[in-house]
Amino acid sequence: MSEERLPSFALRPVGAVVLAQVAVLAAFSGRYGFFRDELYFLAAGKHPAWGYVDQPPLTPLLARASSALFGETPTGLRIVAILMAAATVVVVSLVARELGGGRGPQVLSAAATALSGFGLVVSHLLSTSTFDLLVWVTLGLLTLRLLRTGDGRWWLPIGAVIGIGLANKWLVLLLVAALGLALLVTGPRSVLTSLWLLVAVPLAAVLAAPVLMWQASENFPMLSVASGIAASDGTENRIMFVPLQLVYVAPVLVPVWIAGLVRLWREPALRWARALALTYPIVCVALLLLGGKPYYAAPLLLLLTAAGAEPSLRWLDRGRRRVGWTIAAVVGAGISLVIGLPILPPSALAPVTAVNNDAGEQVGWPKFVQTVAGVWQQIPPGQRATAVILTGNYGQAGAVELYGPGIGLPKPYSGHMSYADWGPPPDSLTGPVVLVGRFENDDPARRFLVGCHDVAVHDNGLGLDNDEQGTKIALCAGTSGHWSRFWPQLRRYYS
Repeated sequence: MSEERLPSFALRPVGAVVLAQVAVLAAFSGRYGFFRDELYFLAAGKHPAWGYVDQPPLTPLLARASSALFGETPTGLRIVAILMAAATVVVVSLVARELGGGRGPQVLSAAATALSGFGLVVSHLLSTSTFDLLVWVTLGLLTLRLLRTGDGRWWLPIGAVIGIGLANKWLVLLLVAALGLALLVTGPRSVLTSLWLLVAVPLAAVLAAPVLMWQASENFPMLSVASGIAASDGTENRIMFVPLQLVYVAPVLVPVWIAGLVRLWREPALRWARALALTYPIVCVALLLLGGKPYYAAPLLLLLTAAGAEPSLRWLDRGRRRVGWTIAAVVGAGISLVIGLPILPPSALAPVTAVNNDAGEQVGWPKFVQTVAGVWQQIPPGQRATAVILTGNYGQAGAVELYGPGIGLPKPYSGHMSYADWGPPPDSLTGPVVLVGRFENDDPARRFLVGCHDVAVHDNGLGLDNDEQGTKIALCAGTSGHWSRFWPQLRRYYS
């Protein structure tokens, strides 16, 4: 394996990119409000466990830690996301260095990561994808170091990162399987015979064991969630897969990551890194077959961008190409910023939500809870002590749990995802029920509750068509039996 000296790390310019990234993310972190999933993470973090029906425990625990240290606000919650985003930029620039890139390729890789549409979306919010992106690019860097040096000791940090990654999202197994298959096809296969691999595998297993054991004890509910998502979204995911691959980094950078793919496959000096080039199409084929989300492959696009930075800069140095490309890059970065960050006023978000639906899901939650409170106030004061608020999804429940106490609302309940495990309401609560959400007539909740009639329809007042706009809120006279008896029928693993 090649042992030549790598270029120096471009600490100052890459550091400048990171500082600018952190400043921008921090400045916009609190402009709208909590994202739907963040409300769920805050609630889940208050119910610490080795797992939840739809995810491992790491992101909810990070949400609890960040909000406890910096405040239960969007800005306080997202500080941990900002730090992970900064680390991701550094790691991708190190990937460019690992592939022989000097100052220019490292800075281009850092800037492309910080300004990529996908990077901005998952860095502005705290989500499982925020940490997963860092895990994938870190595994890419460590794998390249292993392949370049042939030093089997690099299997140990690889195993550790896999184990930690499994505590956040099991999607990392797809990357591991694709890398393994690519190594078998392209080599160097000698790294697979290292005795250090025999240590790395149990290391990853030990780190992931509590999460795996919890899922096993609950009959792997995450598989039920995944199958439900694939069944409902699989066709759309397949149709949109290729178009979205062209925009996740930025359209102007598509030639860069394609150049990286070609470079890794064809450049003789990088023959040892060909497995990374093959990993991306393997992951894409698997996602198309499974109906997985198109953004699952996005981290690999950043690694390929790092690989393509050097040949792209060489190409731009010829003639007057750099000026035109710079203009296109600035325009592309501006579009990514508008799509990924809360720059526009909420009332102007409609074009953005067509590309980034998450933007709209950060708007209107306090007013949503006020709408629920308006229905709650219609319950006679003497009956409120035995009344219940039942919501249709975890975003609604999380919003009521966060904002409700300040305006006199009790703890909400929901059968959605892990909220079902934190219920049911006590059987002593036999009074009226505020039913929040789109419960169809054949829904088990409608059969269990009696005397229901629609009372309110939520309007965010902005004309923004997000998922809660138009949500109906009903008031029911009571229940037809004990909550504990019917609660299992109210559990839902997906929306």
